[in-house]
Amino acid sequence: MNYLRTGAEIYEESFRIIRDETDLARFPEDVSRVVVRMVHAAGATDIADDVAFTPAVVARANAALRAGAAILCDSSMVATGIITSRLPRSNDVICHIKDPALAEVARREGITKTMAAVDLWLPRLEGAVVAIGNAPTALFRLLEVVRATGVRPAAVVGIPVGFVGAAESKEALAANDLGLEYLVVRGRRGGSAMTVAAVNAIASTDELTNTSRQD
Repeated sequence: MNYLRTGAEIYEESFRIIRDETDLARFPEDVSRVVVRMVHAAGATDIADDVAFTPAVVARANAALRAGAAILCDSSMVATGIITSRLPRSNDVICHIKDPALAEVARREGITKTMAAVDLWLPRLEGAVVAIGNAPTALFRLLEVVRATGVRPAAVVGIPVGFVGAAESKEALAANDLGLEYLVVRGRRGGSAMTVAAVNAIASTDELTNTSRQD
């Protein structure tokens, strides 16, 4: 059989196909690089059509990471997918979902564990990069916390997946009047792989040359 056999060839051809088949014209260059990685993670070029963003989201998130900001994650899958060697300041990657106290808090307050976990972000939330890839309720809760406290993250990568609340939570983020920088994929699609791809691309973006390191 005739097929590509080396990682370099596969890498080059994959991203050639993505750029040939994806409409990237509306994106700033730094956002375009992130979207390409998201398309690669999803295996679907039409993901780009559903991306909504603020123009400065990648620059603000990258600057926050370079200043030492933490990355706050809604799920273990997102947290473990972040490539720590790419983080510019050995940034903390924080996920509270395995905290044994969350189940009781969630039961007592009638909320999800991910909502309870978001409440634990508050001491590190100001200026942080938030990565939500699984739980729509985490994104809804984040918006509630920001509105109630005035504490704002530097940027929110909000790409939860699902049939209940996912589309609505992302629309709420995109429509926010809180001054939040955001990157979302509208609709039901999303998930850890796309969210991680976005964060890793943001972390790899050189703020001066606007280029990304290759895998």
